[in-house]
Amino acid sequence: MLDVIISVVVTLIIAVPITYFATVAYRKHVAESKIGSAEEKAREIIDDAVKTAENKKRESMLEIKEESIRSKNELDKEIKERRNEIQRNERRVIQKEEHLDKKLEAIEKREAGFAAKEEEINRQKTEVAELHAKRVQELERISGLTSEQAKDYLLKMIEDDVKLDTAKLIKEMDIKAKEEAGKKAREYIVTAIQKCAADHVSETTISVVQLPNDEMKGRIIGREGRNIRTLETMTGVDLIIDDTPEAVILSGFDPVRREVARIALEKLIVDGRIHPARIEEMVEKAQKEVEIMIREEGEAATLEVGVHGIHSELVRLLGKMKFRTSYGQNALKHSIEVAQLSGLLAAEVGVDVRLAKRAGLLHDIGKAVDHEVEGSHIQIGVDLCRKYKESPMIVNAVEAHHGDVEPESLIACLVQAADAISAARPGARRETLETYSNRLKQLEDIANGFKGVDKSFAIQAGREIRIMVVPDQVNDADMILLARDISKQIENDLEYPGQIKVNVIRESRVTDYAK
Repeated sequence: MLDVIISVVVTLIIAVPITYFATVAYRKHVAESKIGSAEEKAREIIDDAVKTAENKKRESMLEIKEESIRSKNELDKEIKERRNEIQRNERRVIQKEEHLDKKLEAIEKREAGFAAKEEEINRQKTEVAELHAKRVQELERISGLTSEQAKDYLLKMIEDDVKLDTAKLIKEMDIKAKEEAGKKAREYIVTAIQKCAADHVSETTISVVQLPNDEMKGRIIGREGRNIRTLETMTGVDLIIDDTPEAVILSGFDPVRREVARIALEKLIVDGRIHPARIEEMVEKAQKEVEIMIREEGEAATLEVGVHGIHSELVRLLGKMKFRTSYGQNALKHSIEVAQLSGLLAAEVGVDVRLAKRAGLLHDIGKAVDHEVEGSHIQIGVDLCRKYKESPMIVNAVEAHHGDVEPESLIACLVQAADAISAARPGARRETLETYSNRLKQLEDIANGFKGVDKSFAIQAGREIRIMVVPDQVNDADMILLARDISKQIENDLEYPGQIKVNVIRESRVTDYAK
């Protein structure tokens, strides 16, 4: 048993070193074979990289050569073109030099001819001077006057004749200028009126809403009148429900509120549900519709006239003028007509047409809010134009269109004329009989209030007033002052379209009888 153990131990002692050395030798062999294959792969990779680099180098060199050849060809072509251009320029320069040489030769020949002519002229001047001296001596001998005396005599005669002719010429030119100016002014105004044909609708203070049947009146009034009270409170317009069949009358001085009430009532009639809550809802919708309508009308007016760049708030105010009337004349239509007339007159006299149209369109802009803001529509319009950055020329045209201030430009004068044409043309404005009669009476009362006036008569529909004066109290010089004072008084006290002619008449009569 011990022998077996010893044998096993000895075997293990011998086998372990042998196994170790064999394993080490095998691993070394495997490592050396891997290293050899790695080195071979490395050499292959290096060879491939070297070959690739050489190929790319050759390709790059070829590209560089091709690029250099192409650049060289382009450079040669450009050099050739420049040389050709230089040669053409040289040829043109040579031709111009030859042309200049020919011109110089021609000029030298002309100068030589001028020198000869100048000598001839000088010789003739000398001969003329000698002949003139001989003629003066002969005239002095025949007339018995010296040349200075004769000159003074002739100048005096010529001066008298010239003064007379100048006076006649000035008078003729003055008359002709007045005639031409009046004729041209009439032509311009008539042409402008003919070209601008506007349609004006007479506005009133009431609107009529048609009903499908008379039963609708009771629904509009509502239980104990609550519907009609709500509608009147919300719109500020009076509803008149009377015996008129199938109609309700809306009465109010504010046309915008009246339009809101009309639209709201028509919506309620179509809807059929009429009660306070529904009325409030429909009035709000109608107000929004009217606001949209106002802005659209303002934009349409600017497009119709051809004026652009106006501030949006001024455009809204222009649209609001659709619901404003003056003497029955729609304010927006009047402003559009004045703008068109101003443009036509500006084209006739040769000033800026667009600026004239702009001034004409904005001249009454103050009327859009004159019932909301204190002051005249002119001052309100001036403040609005300044607020929204309109030019000083437009501001002056607005301020001067009724003569409150002096016009500072021709455009302001054209706006004045266009405003007068639009207001005074037949059919533009509507006056009631009472207003018309009052205006005629006021005219006569103003004239009769002056000292020396005997009678006065308003004629021509109030366009002229004829004043008879007492001859003993008013002489010819006083008549001029009286006519001017009455005109000023009428301008200050009355508002009227166009102009009024003041005609003062002084007549003296002497009566006797032959017996």
